[in-house]
Amino acid sequence: MRKAGQGQGGGQGHGERRGAAARREGPPRAKADGPRSRHTKARRDDARSEKPGHGTPRHGRPKQERPHEGPLHGGKPRRPRPPFHRGKPAAGALESEMRIAKALARAGLCSRREAERWIAEGRVSVNGRKIDSPALDVGPKDRISVDGNPLPVAEPTRLWRYHKPKGLVTTHRDPQGRPTVFDALPKTLPRVISIGRLDFNSEGLLLLTNDGALARHLELPATGWLRRYRVRAYGHVTQADLDRLKEGIEIDGVKYGPVEATLDTEKGDNAWITIALREGKNREVRNILSALGLTVNRLIRVSFGPFQLLELKPGDVENVRRRVIIDQLGPRTAEELGLADDEAEETPKKAAPKPRPKGGPA
Repeated sequence: MRKAGQGQGGGQGHGERRGAAARREGPPRAKADGPRSRHTKARRDDARSEKPGHGTPRHGRPKQERPHEGPLHGGKPRRPRPPFHRGKPAAGALESEMRIAKALARAGLCSRREAERWIAEGRVSVNGRKIDSPALDVGPKDRISVDGNPLPVAEPTRLWRYHKPKGLVTTHRDPQGRPTVFDALPKTLPRVISIGRLDFNSEGLLLLTNDGALARHLELPATGWLRRYRVRAYGHVTQADLDRLKEGIEIDGVKYGPVEATLDTEKGDNAWITIALREGKNREVRNILSALGLTVNRLIRVSFGPFQLLELKPGDVENVRRRVIIDQLGPRTAEELGLADDEAEETPKKAAPKPRPKGGPA
């Protein structure tokens, strides 16, 4: 009886200690995989979904209502976006409003002066109607055509050096049917126009461009670019005679500006003379030397402003880098002519260094 009483009392003591510990720790936790765990998780999800802003995107539209989920998710099909192109505008489009003659020149078809003549001849149409006056502004929405063909998109302005051979006419159409400079150019070149002219029997440097506005700017005497020629002439002349040309000369009512002339060599009845002038009047060099009693039998243009003939062979064409053009024109003039807006030329990348063979000398 005593042992039984002692054992029963000891069991009650252990039970009291377990009860006190249970009261301190609270109700026992449910197992992770029990049914109470699923109900507890559901209650937590319900409480979380009742919080304002939870489950809603930043733009305020519920996620399940976004239309881009597609028909499989019960939403509307996504509307395809039009592709974004950085390419050139459609044929005949202009970037800004300008005079019709300037638009033709910018497209590289002709100079402004030639454009005015084309307009007078009824070759130019705007929005399906022929025009007869260059006093017209056109813009990006206007449809321009020449001889029924849409105005081509203006390409980036380019400039070439060309060594014109003797026996070619500097014109696109010669009434006498003589061979022209533009017929002799490589077929890889786009349609170009000349900056100034050289006579049928003259040779040397001729600048070409696809931009009529640039051609017009460089042709003007106000640009101030010096044009230098090497001339072989028949007859006799002194340096003193040539020095008098520095003040200019008037021949048959035509006034020519100052001319720098240097007597280089004389051999027999022929003399080589270097002539530099800033104008470009028709047959100017020949007329001036003729007034001094000389007959020109060979005329070679060796430079036009900063651009030189150098070792360019007759009939060859060489591209002038855009950076060189901008540097010679100046940033302000280059911007006015649209050179600053053109795409930059690609700079050739440097070749990657070749890997050294393993085990070779350092």
